[in-house]
Amino acid sequence: MPRFSVIVPAYKVQAYLSECLDSVLSQSFPDLELIAVDDCSPDACGAIIDEYAARDARVKPVHLAANQGLGGARNAGMAQAAGDYLVFLDSDDTLTPDALRAVAVRLKETGDPDVLVFDYARTYWDGRTVRNQLAGRLTEQGPAPFRLVDRPGLLGVLMVAWNKAYRREFVARHGFRFPPGYYEDTPWTFPVLMTAGSLATLDRVCVHYRQRRQGSILGTTSHKHFDLFEQYDRVFAYVDEHPELARWKPELYRRMLDHHAVVFSRRGRLPRGSHGAYLRRARAQCRRHRVPGVRLEPRHALVRFGLHRTFRALRLAAALRRRARRAGGRWARGLRTAALRLHYRVQLCLPLRADRAVFTAHEGHGGDPAALEAAFRVHAPQVRTAWLVRPGQERAVPTGPRPLRAGTAACWTALARSRYLVGDAGFDAGMRKRPGQVFVQTGQGTPLAHTGLDLLERPAAARGTDFAELLRGVDQWDHVLSGNRHTTLTWERTHPGRYTTLEYGLPRNDVLQRATAADVAGLRASLGVPEDAVAILYAPAHRAHLRTQRPPLDLERLLRRLGPGFVVLARTHLPVRGNGIIDVSGHPDPAGLCLASDALLTDHAPVMFDYANLDRPIVLHTPDREAYEAVHGTYLDLGTCPPGPVARSDDELADVFATGLWCGTRAAGLRAVFRERFCPWDDGRAAERVVRRVVLGETDLPPVVPPGERAGVPAGGAHVPAVTAAQPPGSLPVTESH
Repeated sequence: MPRFSVIVPAYKVQAYLSECLDSVLSQSFPDLELIAVDDCSPDACGAIIDEYAARDARVKPVHLAANQGLGGARNAGMAQAAGDYLVFLDSDDTLTPDALRAVAVRLKETGDPDVLVFDYARTYWDGRTVRNQLAGRLTEQGPAPFRLVDRPGLLGVLMVAWNKAYRREFVARHGFRFPPGYYEDTPWTFPVLMTAGSLATLDRVCVHYRQRRQGSILGTTSHKHFDLFEQYDRVFAYVDEHPELARWKPELYRRMLDHHAVVFSRRGRLPRGSHGAYLRRARAQCRRHRVPGVRLEPRHALVRFGLHRTFRALRLAAALRRRARRAGGRWARGLRTAALRLHYRVQLCLPLRADRAVFTAHEGHGGDPAALEAAFRVHAPQVRTAWLVRPGQERAVPTGPRPLRAGTAACWTALARSRYLVGDAGFDAGMRKRPGQVFVQTGQGTPLAHTGLDLLERPAAARGTDFAELLRGVDQWDHVLSGNRHTTLTWERTHPGRYTTLEYGLPRNDVLQRATAADVAGLRASLGVPEDAVAILYAPAHRAHLRTQRPPLDLERLLRRLGPGFVVLARTHLPVRGNGIIDVSGHPDPAGLCLASDALLTDHAPVMFDYANLDRPIVLHTPDREAYEAVHGTYLDLGTCPPGPVARSDDELADVFATGLWCGTRAAGLRAVFRERFCPWDDGRAAERVVRRVVLGETDLPPVVPPGERAGVPAGGAHVPAVTAAQPPGSLPVTESH
């Protein structure tokens, strides 16, 4: 008996069916059967199902002699199911990686409840992924399992069958089946939730709900939308048959009114001329199932009393009001923009303030700009600093500088009159750099993938980069920071300009040299890393050739191979969960994550150059190296100059850790060579050198401290043997770009 029976009905979805079936069969939890139901589909769905059944014994093909609709196809699949739990999946949707393993773990934690509700995310045809807005109702905090009366908010989550796992014995005992017609999920989901003796939630996206550009059943114009009346009649009939559920009638009544209002008002659902008939039937149904004392919203009252013309008049008035607001907003924005432009031009005529500096960062916080801002306050306290805050970055402002909201008069005043402009990105397309202003471009670390003008040959990675605007920005730079000779040569070629390169080290790495063992212990404790565990920071690179970013590594499988002494700090592009995995995707301090970990696991991410400063093990996992290099291009062949062991598959990676190669003598030697080449100046005083050179005008700068004489965190970290790197050269180059 398998743990899960995954039921997939298929009808006219040949373009999406393979992706759906693959998402099930590739799950890291293999104890499942896949019941694929061909609902007499006129396209190739039946043939595709048979092909999968021939390749994988877990696939049970079911071919219906006549089209029965989604509900009938699901019933046919249930009749063949043998698993402990039923999971329904529409054939154009997909399970997320490791979804069934997460479901299995949560079921075990909560004592095998009757129903487990998990989360989903909408995936759009243009590549966007948007998580369910009501995800907060799926919190795992509090006792579990529970009854619906303990968490009635679950009735507000999308009423579909595919965001839940159902204990098959519970479904069979109560005889739950899907009815025919549209909206078949309604008389299934409400009775199931109300009847379940035990419920649990899983706060994890397990299904990607595809939002098709065209072809969605509920998005088509049809009289079958009138099926909604029969479906709610079935719901109330079920409640009448079970008097103990009468307490839910008010909520069901409100949900019914809300559902009717959505169907009636949503464009493209009801055929032309049928709206009046729909509201009349809605009025009759509301009278039939009326619950005295229920407070109604205005739109509910319109449905309740069948006020067709009033409803249409109010919709028209609302549309006119929205148009008026948009028109008025455009005028207001135009006037505000003109006023700000005039204000900026006036400010450009006023003298520069030598004691002002403005900072900005691409991601809103941290990095080299934040490290330089802190150095300004220490070594040039006479300069007042401000931080440019863009929309959505309000919570990411570093402590210390005065925040400036982008697009405000105060922001334009600062950009016009501050002597120093520091950032790892441009400030604003409308900004004009004045004579006397000093623009320090900090860059974004040591380049591995192609950047600048080299992206002209990499359109997938360039993603619409405006190269004319890029070069206009380069012409404003006075100084560019560099951490090594490789960065200097690459940037001066890919970003040609008249700036001066300051090869002084990267300010953001100063904290890696200055942190103490107490700092590391505090960071590990704040992240929940056990004291005796080896923490691996997993930070894969962004892949421009993939529309949906997903970790290229099965972290749970790796941890099972490594054993309980390891944990993974996962800094990926999508949240990940699992035993031993600490999701740090949204953590605001990359340097803190580096300090808190004992080793780095990455592929093509430039964080390896920063991490090398700690002289802790680095392991590369590059299963798609050829594809990545073809799309992004790379400046280094990491196969010939790696910072540590390189694995090309999950099994090779597990062997690297299991055999100790990740922290052995050869790994230490590779790391020492890598560190000597790419971290020669990072001794904890890079930001100080930049401030003394740019602001104070000093040329006799602090010398570089050799690695063996640097204070701070022990080279090997808490759980890894220390390795001493070779000494870097002793001079500090300053080069002029041509």
